[in-house]
Amino acid sequence: MSRGYPESRTRDLVAQLRRQLGENDPNPPRQPLPEVAFPPVRVFPSPRRRSALAEAAAAHTTALVGIGAVGTRYATDVVLQFQAELAVAHGAVAAELPGDWAESKGYFPLISRVTSHREFLLRPDLGRRLSEASAAKWAAECKKDVDVQPILADGLSAVATQGAGPELMGGFIAECERRGWKVGTPCCAKFARVWLEDEIGQLARAKVAVILLGERPGLGTGDGLSAYLVFNPKLGNTDGNRNMMSNIHARGIPPADAAKRLAVLAQLMLEQGTSGVALDLAPRAAELGEAAKGGYRKPEPRTRLVEV
Repeated sequence: MSRGYPESRTRDLVAQLRRQLGENDPNPPRQPLPEVAFPPVRVFPSPRRRSALAEAAAAHTTALVGIGAVGTRYATDVVLQFQAELAVAHGAVAAELPGDWAESKGYFPLISRVTSHREFLLRPDLGRRLSEASAAKWAAECKKDVDVQPILADGLSAVATQGAGPELMGGFIAECERRGWKVGTPCCAKFARVWLEDEIGQLARAKVAVILLGERPGLGTGDGLSAYLVFNPKLGNTDGNRNMMSNIHARGIPPADAAKRLAVLAQLMLEQGTSGVALDLAPRAAELGEAAKGGYRKPEPRTRLVEV
């Protein structure tokens, strides 16, 4: 019977067990550790390799197709590569164009109605209009009645804008000037969405507006630029009025090649007086190359960011 407590069979058994285990012995005897056998080497029934179907599909996309598995999980190198590519995309979206960057490159600085980077991500509508101060300054100082108004902007990748942006902008302006067009004041817009080109082009009374901006990052590609062209830029235009070119970067369409193709697109717009779905690319298909063709194109190479 336990002292001071009512009779309890369970409590007595526990006390007895403690005594047997040496609870009251200051140096209880050490029991030898049991030997633990090494686990058997597991050999999975088939090596991790793509099927014929996955190989055929992978030739047309940079997506992760047929990556296989090790047991019930992805292989370590696949997981690490995915995490690294996701980090590149997050870094591009989180980057912000420095306030003095536009002027340091010789561009007319503009800003949308957005007041912070967080607001830019949450309110696309505010990125489609110039702030009142920018609109007034641009209307007062920009060149008017131009053939082409070039615009560089941050979009969803300020990394791309600061990287290949100046090369693409300079190459495109050079191509326009070579054709004898009147080119508008080169400008750079911060916190900008695509439709901001309508207001900028309208204030400049441009025939064609072209905005070059960082595109939404994909896995492993945070430095890509996109270009959107519109004839007769004005508030109220829709995406159906625009033509675009994406994947402008070293592993996709090189900026030098993109500048020439964009000038050809602008020339078609000036010749036909329209853009978007109504624009006929056939007259200059040879100059546009694969941009004027349908079907699949060769995918850009996928860069490995992690080696295991």
